Amino acid sequence: MSSNPVAETVASLMPRAKAELTELVAFKSVADFDQFPKSQSEGAAKWVAEALRDEGFQDVALLDTPDGTQSVYGFLPGPAGAKTVLLYAHYDVQPPLDETAWVTPPFELTERDGRWYGRGSADCKGGVVMHLLALRALKANGGVPVNVKVIAEGSEEQGTGGLERYAEQHPELLTADAIVIGDAGNFRVGLPTVTSTLRGMTLVRVKVDTLEGNLHSGQFGGAAPDALGALIRVLDSLRAEDGSTTVDGLTGDARWEGLQYEEEQFRKDAKVLDGVELIGSGTVADRIWARPAVTVLGIDCPPVVGATPSVQAGARALVSLRVPPGVDSAEAAKLLQAHLEAHTPWGARVSTEQIGQGQAFRADTTSPAYAAMAEAMSVAYPGQEMQYAGQGGSIPLCNTLASLYPHAEILLIGLSEPEAQIHAVNESVSPEELERLSVAEALFLRNYAAS
Repeated sequence: MSSNPVAETVASLMPRAKAELTELVAFKSVADFDQFPKSQSEGAAKWVAEALRDEGFQDVALLDTPDGTQSVYGFLPGPAGAKTVLLYAHYDVQPPLDETAWVTPPFELTERDGRWYGRGSADCKGGVVMHLLALRALKANGGVPVNVKVIAEGSEEQGTGGLERYAEQHPELLTADAIVIGDAGNFRVGLPTVTSTLRGMTLVRVKVDTLEGNLHSGQFGGAAPDALGALIRVLDSLRAEDGSTTVDGLTGDARWEGLQYEEEQFRKDAKVLDGVELIGSGTVADRIWARPAVTVLGIDCPPVVGATPSVQAGARALVSLRVPPGVDSAEAAKLLQAHLEAHTPWGARVSTEQIGQGQAFRADTTSPAYAAMAEAMSVAYPGQEMQYAGQGGSIPLCNTLASLYPHAEILLIGLSEPEAQIHAVNESVSPEELERLSVAEALFLRNYAAS
C-alpha cells in the first residue's frame, strides 16, 4: 500500500483491531434463540454500543426490533453543514455448523497461514471493526469530515426483517446522503470491488403428509404412499436435468454483462470436487448473479443412524429461492409455493409457508459516491481499478433503505471475498483486506465530503 498518513494510522491500529475482533467473535451471537442463548447476542450488541461510545458517538442506543433482536445505533456529528453517511454492518452470525470440522474453535479468533479464522470474522463482525478503523484513522488525521451514523444489525442472517420493520416505523433515524453497506466483499483478495447488484430471496417451508402415522415398510411398503418419497419428488421438480432452477412461471435466461467469473476460478473458490460438474447453463456470472437459484436448505426426516423400517407419514423441507434484480420476491414466493403444491405427487396433502423474504437490489453506479469510492480504492489498492460485481446473496435491508431514502447513494463493500468461506466451516478474514478496505472507507468519507 502506498504510504500516506491514513494508511499509516490504519496499519498502526491493526493489533488493536485483531484484539477487538477476538472479543467480538467470542460472542456466539446467532439470532436463533432456540439454538443459542439470547444473552450472547445481547452481549455482542452491548460490545458494539460501548465501542461507539468510546469513539465519541452520541445517542447510542440498543434498538429493540420487532423480531425480538437488537440493532445498535449511534451518531457522530461532523462539521456544520456536512453531509451524512450511514455505515452498516451486522454483529449476528451464522451457526458454526459442524464444530468438529473446524480446524480451530469457531468462536475463538485464531491466526493461521496469514488469515484470521472464526465465525463472523468476515461476515460481518469484521465489518464492524472496519468501520471503527476507518473512523479512528480520520480522527487521527484531521477529523471526520462528515456526520456519521452507524447501524449494526442483530438478525441479518436470519432474514426475519427486524431492522427493516424498525426503519420503516422510524424513517427519520437512518436518513443519510450516502450509505455504505459493509457486508459484501471483493471479487477476489486484492481486487477492489463494489457490489452493484444483490439477488433477492424468499424462504418457504413445505410439508407433505400421506398417512395418519408411520407404517412397517415390509407390511405396507409398495402401496402405502411414502411422504418422504413424495417430498423428494416435488423437490426434484425444482431443477432441470442440468441443475437449472425450474419454478413454473419464473424465467431463468437473463445475462450478466459486467465482470465475468471464470469457471476454473469458480470451481476453486467453491471447492468443487474433481469430476463433479457445475450446474445450470450460461456463464457462471449469469448463474450466480442474474438468474434465479433454488436451494434445499434442510429436510426433516429420520437420520440414518437409528432409522427404522418405516414408511414415513410426514416430511417437510425448507427451500430457499434467490431471484435477480427485476424479479419481485413476493411474486417469486407465490410462484414457488404454487409450484410445490402443483408438483406434489399421489394426491398427498401439501402445505407451504413463507417464512422469510428480501427484495433484490441494483445500485446507481453513476452517482458521485461511486466516483469518490473509486478514487479511494485506487489509493488503498495501488495499481488496481475498482471493479463492479454482482452478489448472489441477499441483504434485504438495502431495498428498504433505497425505498425510504430514494436520494441516498448506496455502496456495498466488505470482507467476504471467496477465500473467506462465509457461512461455511473455517470462515476467515484476510487482515490485509481489513486494512486496505478500512483505508478505502476512510478516504471515501474524506472524498465524499469534498464532492
